[in-house]
Amino acid sequence: MRQLPQVPHQVFQALCSTEEALSIPDLARRLGLDQAQVDPAVRWLAEQGWVEMIEENYEEYRLGKEGRLYPDGRLPERIVIEGLAKAGGSAELPELADATGLEKKTVGQSLKWLAKKGWAEKSGKTLQITEQGRKALEDGPGLDEQLVALLGAKEPLTRKDLEDRGLDAEGMIRAVAGRSGLLKVKERVLRKARATQAGRSVWSEGVEARVEVNELTPELLKDGAWRKVSFRPYDLRLESYRPPVGKTHPFGRVLAQTRRVFLEMGFSEVTSPSVESAFWDFDALFQPQDHPAREMQDTFYVARPGKAALPDADLVARVKATHEHGGQTGSVGWRTPWEEERASQVVLRTHTTAATVRALAKDPRPPRKVFCVGRVFRRETIDYKHLPVFHQVDGIIIDEQGSFAALLGTLEAFYRKMGFARFEFRPAFFPYTEPSVEVFVWHEGRKDWVEMGGAGLFRPEVTEPLGCKVPVMAWGLGLERLAMFRYDLSDIRQTCLSDIEWLKETPLCR
Repeated sequence: MRQLPQVPHQVFQALCSTEEALSIPDLARRLGLDQAQVDPAVRWLAEQGWVEMIEENYEEYRLGKEGRLYPDGRLPERIVIEGLAKAGGSAELPELADATGLEKKTVGQSLKWLAKKGWAEKSGKTLQITEQGRKALEDGPGLDEQLVALLGAKEPLTRKDLEDRGLDAEGMIRAVAGRSGLLKVKERVLRKARATQAGRSVWSEGVEARVEVNELTPELLKDGAWRKVSFRPYDLRLESYRPPVGKTHPFGRVLAQTRRVFLEMGFSEVTSPSVESAFWDFDALFQPQDHPAREMQDTFYVARPGKAALPDADLVARVKATHEHGGQTGSVGWRTPWEEERASQVVLRTHTTAATVRALAKDPRPPRKVFCVGRVFRRETIDYKHLPVFHQVDGIIIDEQGSFAALLGTLEAFYRKMGFARFEFRPAFFPYTEPSVEVFVWHEGRKDWVEMGGAGLFRPEVTEPLGCKVPVMAWGLGLERLAMFRYDLSDIRQTCLSDIEWLKETPLCR
């Protein structure tokens, strides 16, 4: 009679007692064992040809970031039609925000789904509830709202969980399709086992359990009982428990690697304040005082203190002369009056070039290579590829032999060290560099070139007022987009959010 270790014997017996395939979790529950015991037993039986393993793929649903805002299932479009009904059937959009408690942005975003569901119609600034919208109020939650409410009460759920409750699983999943952020869908695998015909024949011939032990003890040696027991094997192929470990945020690792790459290339790191004077942020870079980027809709101005101290009078005078008529640079300047009051305005720096131009003014003697990594601030509308606060790496090389070719070679070396194989440079315009280029990196997932930043040789109107008479190569590169490509993110906002599931699953080395 064949003998099997105790756990494989129990598993084999359970499988031979039924015609159906049993999942590993079901087997563990039936036998009162841990899945970590059942899984290796099933694998061993499968290696003998007595059991067949069956894998079934399924989807697991959880609430996404947007879905977590509405755990009761009342999505923004329903809140809006409820507000319209209370207002007599129509209301202006600004009034709806106050009446419903939703943000104006959320009310605006709900218009798409109100139109798609036919619940409301927009005419100018007025929104009017439709008959279909009134019917929706009477009928109660739709399939998408029901699914969100179910997940808000208990997650995760699978399609089978929904079907077991007698619900229209297919309709629910179809109802939320195309709605970004409402659900998080994860692909899972369910492993099942079923006794083969060969296995059933072996079982019918007789199989008995053999006592299993974990270790050889003095008692087993003393009376020879070791001959009658099985020593439990260790399967090193099995997944072990993965304890949560502390990690540096993935974007933090991108910042650290950026610093490391430039330090390895012989650069020195410099810093500058986030709250900067318009002089260093704009004027020292030969950006005209009537440039659109200096308008309130593009730049954050600081009210307190409302005025910044300017550097020494000689430097200010040289910058002023360069703006107005070119000074000693051979340029004609911008041919407009330059106002010290505008240069004294306080801003949140719009680029880290403010740091590198400060470093250039402090010591313009060649050879010198410096870089700065830091936050910058712009009045950007938040979307999947724009943030009002983001990070840049700026750098300059002061060198008598500096050239446009050397600049492109430096940028190529940086992106290669950051793991990018394909990039190209396209002509561009910036007020403070000439010639200028924009750097594009090939994104394999999108099958497209994506702009990463700008670079060029500082114009004499920038360098000469600061006391530098040799070429200066300069660049400013965005880092959030670089992180998006490295971690296959579709939304730039993920680089600064604490999504615990994403943080757990992101490898430490990538």
